[in-house]
Amino acid sequence: MKNKGAISFCVMAAFFFITGSVPLWAAQYKVDSTHSFVEFRIQHLGYSWLYGRFNDVSGEFSYDAAKPGSSNFSVEIATNSVDTNHAERDKHLRGKDFLEVNKYSKATFKSNRFDGSTLEGVLTLHGVSKTIKIDVTKVGEGKDPWGGYRAGFIGTVAFKKSDFGIDYKLGPASEMIEFELGIEGIRK
Repeated sequence: MKNKGAISFCVMAAFFFITGSVPLWAAQYKVDSTHSFVEFRIQHLGYSWLYGRFNDVSGEFSYDAAKPGSSNFSVEIATNSVDTNHAERDKHLRGKDFLEVNKYSKATFKSNRFDGSTLEGVLTLHGVSKTIKIDVTKVGEGKDPWGGYRAGFIGTVAFKKSDFGIDYKLGPASEMIEFELGIEGIRK
């Protein structure tokens, strides 16, 4: 009887491994902050575009190319790392009119669904949590020159800044913020 139990356990484990019913074997990656970015743009008064980025991005993700639905992404952004290449503007963006970095030092995104092209999850920004959908394209994956293995994705999303409690008025053309996220991970 002991052998039957051990055989049953092995058969069950093999089933889960082969079918992928449990995503425990999806590759785990640490976000490479030196090769990842979060960039944004917003219209300035309706006359031009203001571009910026967040310089401090970290996180981790799991990814299985054969079963993208088992993937999970978790990204953290230090809001005080906002950079628009203008010190006074960056100081204003860090203040009470926009990011309030002393109160809300981090923005986070945690996925809850991925179908291979749309990543859905909860973005917490400025103390407000909302579900967003990010259009995602896998850039590629493979071995790197240092013996590691990497995977990279790029995504785009746009939302109203007021959806996250940022109500500072820059004119009606300046309500939507567009983001482009490039996430590269190193397999653990």
